[in-house]
Amino acid sequence: MYQTDPPLSPKETLPTMYDLKSEDPEEPGLPDQFHLLQPQLLTDTFCPSNYPTDQIFTVSDMNLYYDSRHPLWYKRPDWFAVLGVPYLYENRDLRLSYVVWQESVNPYIVVELLSPGTEKEDLGQTLRNVEKPPGKWEVYEQILRVPYYAIFDRYKSEFRMFQLTGGSYVERFHETSINSDSRFWIPEIELGLGVWQGSYKNVEMPWLRWYDKDGNWLLTTAEQERQRAEQERQKAEQERQKTERLIAQLRALGVEPDLD
Repeated sequence: MYQTDPPLSPKETLPTMYDLKSEDPEEPGLPDQFHLLQPQLLTDTFCPSNYPTDQIFTVSDMNLYYDSRHPLWYKRPDWFAVLGVPYLYENRDLRLSYVVWQESVNPYIVVELLSPGTEKEDLGQTLRNVEKPPGKWEVYEQILRVPYYAIFDRYKSEFRMFQLTGGSYVERFHETSINSDSRFWIPEIELGLGVWQGSYKNVEMPWLRWYDKDGNWLLTTAEQERQRAEQERQKAEQERQKTERLIAQLRALGVEPDLD
């Protein structure tokens, strides 16, 4: 399609989510187990109170198409969140990929989980071949201008947070040991991201997890269900004890209660 005057919008001239591939057969297969579980925990505990749930999109290992001048270029973050877009593509369909020129909203935060094969690119330590697409760091910092970029190395229990400041990423947090201070607060979304030592999916280890303004780790759906079940159990136990005390008081007065 040739361009008109005035120009047509990218939505009318560029490929859409349905046109762009969601998988590359030349890339390796599914990621390791940690790269599957950690993003699930991030999604399950990510709930900014100043955004409705239907305006929050989180995903892992999905193609992120970022440059309308090179519509086939993409990155595949380990996890990212976008705020202010419908949970469903155009409010009607599950996404096959995230196409920036269609969505008109860039990711708010990207999380990369370091592995020996990706560490240098994740940290912006590779030299770009001008004949190839830019690396992750350049895409997140210079093209998409993602406000927050988090990096977690489970092998070293190392957590780093970068914030876009004056057009470049500035490291705001760097922790190499797991303690109660391994946390970074993001005031704009009223959430913090930190390293939690605990059991998730029956695996005990350090995990990245979101927490609230009171410093409490946000509960997963399964934890919320267990908490509700425990509250119901405690409530039932309190009612049972209350009934037993009442029966005892009546019998002390010489009254045999009707328990039928």
